[in-house]
Amino acid sequence: MKTGRASCIVTLSFLQLVLLSFVTSSAIAEDASGDKASDTAQKPNILYIMSDDHTSTGVGCYGSRLAYLNPTPNIDRIAKEGVRLANCFCTNSICTPSRATILSGQYSHTNGVYTLIQELPHRKHNLPRMIKAAGYETAMIGKWHLKVEPKTFDFYTVLPGQGWYHNPEFRMQGPKPWPKNTFRAHKHSSDAITDISLKWLKNRKQKDKPFFLMHHFKAPHDNFENAERYDFLYQDETIPEPESLRNRVNHGPDGREVYGTSVGKRNKRRRMGMHMFVDDSLEEDEYMTVAYQRYLKKFLRCVKGVDDNVGRLLKHLEDTGELDNTVIVYTADQGFMLGEHDYIDKRWMYEESLRMPFVMRYPAKFKAGTVNQDIINNVDFCPTLLELAGATDQIASLAPDQKLQGHSFVANLQGNTPDDWRTASYYRYWMHMAHHDNPAHFGVRTKDFKLIFFYGRKLDDSWFYSPQKVDTTEPYWELYDLKNDPNEMNNVINDPKYAATFNKLKNRIYELKVETGDTDQKFPEVKELFDTVLPMSMR
Repeated sequence: MKTGRASCIVTLSFLQLVLLSFVTSSAIAEDASGDKASDTAQKPNILYIMSDDHTSTGVGCYGSRLAYLNPTPNIDRIAKEGVRLANCFCTNSICTPSRATILSGQYSHTNGVYTLIQELPHRKHNLPRMIKAAGYETAMIGKWHLKVEPKTFDFYTVLPGQGWYHNPEFRMQGPKPWPKNTFRAHKHSSDAITDISLKWLKNRKQKDKPFFLMHHFKAPHDNFENAERYDFLYQDETIPEPESLRNRVNHGPDGREVYGTSVGKRNKRRRMGMHMFVDDSLEEDEYMTVAYQRYLKKFLRCVKGVDDNVGRLLKHLEDTGELDNTVIVYTADQGFMLGEHDYIDKRWMYEESLRMPFVMRYPAKFKAGTVNQDIINNVDFCPTLLELAGATDQIASLAPDQKLQGHSFVANLQGNTPDDWRTASYYRYWMHMAHHDNPAHFGVRTKDFKLIFFYGRKLDDSWFYSPQKVDTTEPYWELYDLKNDPNEMNNVINDPKYAATFNKLKNRIYELKVETGDTDQKFPEVKELFDTVLPMSMR
């Protein structure tokens, strides 16, 4: 009996062990499967919102002269609940090249998009391709401006070229070859683009995957055309002027006029009045006042439409419970001049054009209310988003012509800036005298100084719509002491006190040109000018 009982006990124990082993194995398998699924589920959604020409001056959280108007409460919310970059700079302040840099993670001279003319080859679409490979469903909606079909995305609906503000036409996927599948939305572009994004978010086909959505507004690109509901916004306001609108002091080329300074009595750069249909017979002072007020109010009305639609996107994420599991970025493709130094548009290496607004919300990684002071470039956006998407392993496998030149700043935003993080930003604008009398130039921007070399040469006829209209201009230098002159009112290039600073910064430009691969070997005349043209104080 004892033996039989013992045998029975052993048998039962063995069966229990087998059963336990089966249950445990199943549980482990389920856990493994669940972990794999949860890895995808734990990856955050990424909503990348970008407007066109929305300077940080027009974003409330940056505290500019326009902040009292509260122009961007929804964008400011992202900053308040997340992080804000205080020193984010573009590497080429013009729409198509900046967008190409963000998608490729490369400088203009590396990705091949120098100006508004070139296309970005599909093999250079590193950001959408690599995020898709990391398990994301991807979409591109709104202003694309890169000419080639955005077929590296799972879904796209984009404006053709610059697109229209009102009743815009869109290009989309369909049975016909690109770009023949089109439809028209009968409303303002900011509303239409958001409608399309919300529809995609609600009805997307791969809801088992996290999403990566690039939502690009056309607004507030010049010429500003706001939705009708904003026609009387700011009607009774007097928008404050920048000091440099009427007092240039010693800004610009030292000791001589800026290119294209006057056409009759009008500053040729003052396109505000031309764009806003200001009566040209007005006296100079009144003309400037009317032009500036009209220009700024139209700009801010477009900004209001952008911000309200950002609010719609945030509300959707709240309503669906996806807000905290979504990396939300708001930025612009570059900065924009709003009358500073009597300029409009972008292109310049001056602060208002060079600076990009950039705010990000993702509470799982970033502490609310963080302001980061590091020098960040748009070439860094791609690797940063790839790290947040868990796609960093793929970066090392990129072909040589696809290698990223930027660096992820995730650690920076967590208060752990790498010891070897950049202390200077390299910039280059290539479209010599193509628009707004902007000479081609390159330079360096450090924490305290900015040195710019205007080399004044057109380098390739194929880069321009009308190459016969592009003239050679006299090369010159500009140097600004940003610590003591943050508004760039005084070009100190010929002040002997800054001779050592000039030499140090010129050497830094050379180092950055080598580091980034922009050595001008193809353009020996520019290289020679850089080496031989000296400020008067150095001759």
